[in-house]
Amino acid sequence: MKLPIIKHLISFVSDNDVDYLLETIETLESLTEVSSLKEEELDVLGELISNLYGAVEVQKAIDSGTPQKEALNSFMKRVLGSIDT
Repeated sequence: MKLPIIKHLISFVSDNDVDYLLETIETLESLTEVSSLKEEELDVLGELISNLYGAVEVQKAIDSGTPQKEALNSFMKRVLGSIDT
């Protein structure tokens, strides 16, 4: 996951709506079922999907009252913590 991408997506959501991200996730997940995709292409799709899900999680925290910077930091700590274990 890349924090600059998640920040950009959070900015996009503030200008638009989180439903755009959810619909994009559904579309990309559907594309992963194409049997002719190469491993590298699946990796790119997976990275995009991960960033989109990350942005949705951060946006949920922001919507519940957490300041954006704190929501981003908390999310990234959780991600890094799950990688370490």
